[in-house]
Amino acid sequence: MVQEIALLRGSGYLREGWQRIRQPGLRRFVVIPLAVNLLLFAALVSWGIRQFNYWMDRLMPHLPEWAGFVEWLLWPLFALVVLLVLFFGFSIVANLIASPFYGFLAEKIAEQERGLVSPATGWHEILMMVPRSLGRELRKIVYYLPRLTGLLLLTLIPVVNLLASPLLLLFGVWMMAVQYIDYQADNDQVGFPDMLRWMQTRRALSLGFGAPVYVGLLIPLVNLLVMPAAVAGSTLLWVREGPGPRSMP
Repeated sequence: MVQEIALLRGSGYLREGWQRIRQPGLRRFVVIPLAVNLLLFAALVSWGIRQFNYWMDRLMPHLPEWAGFVEWLLWPLFALVVLLVLFFGFSIVANLIASPFYGFLAEKIAEQERGLVSPATGWHEILMMVPRSLGRELRKIVYYLPRLTGLLLLTLIPVVNLLASPLLLLFGVWMMAVQYIDYQADNDQVGFPDMLRWMQTRRALSLGFGAPVYVGLLIPLVNLLVMPAAVAGSTLLWVREGPGPRSMP
């Protein structure tokens, strides 16, 4: 029962995050990365369509006339590949680009939640945060890619893949929680390994938050709004239930 309550409580933070990012004082930390990510999303989809058409133009002349239906069969496969590439590739690149803005978004929400007041944030402060934000994002990628690669390889092994596929899904949900909870953990100067240890002691809460984020990021265009909402929701989760700045339980 306790685990079920934690799962439900975790999922509720994404909804609360969506409500929080619509406040006037926070909009620029949402609108700017949203615009950049929208351009990135459009560029990736456009590139994918061009590549598909290019390879289809090369393939179709070599097929017999009766095999023309192959093109229609390949379109759903192409759509699935695009969805996977957008989920794994776009999420990584988009978070790299938006990380300084998301870091400040998390900081502003944490200050509101803690009743603190800070000076207005300017472009200088955002630019100064870029190296630290990129370094933390790369740290997450180093954690993420080897484990993802290992699970993908296991899905290629008969019988073993029956277990690996659910684990791959579970790991994706876990990584969504890691990705977004880390923004305010970093602001609070909690090290990445320490944050992971804290999350492991609140696994149900973390997975409850990561699950709706994972689903939302799979939906094209909707994922652009899910990202800042996840930053806001994870910040509320961390501030209310986390260890606090520079301390661990």
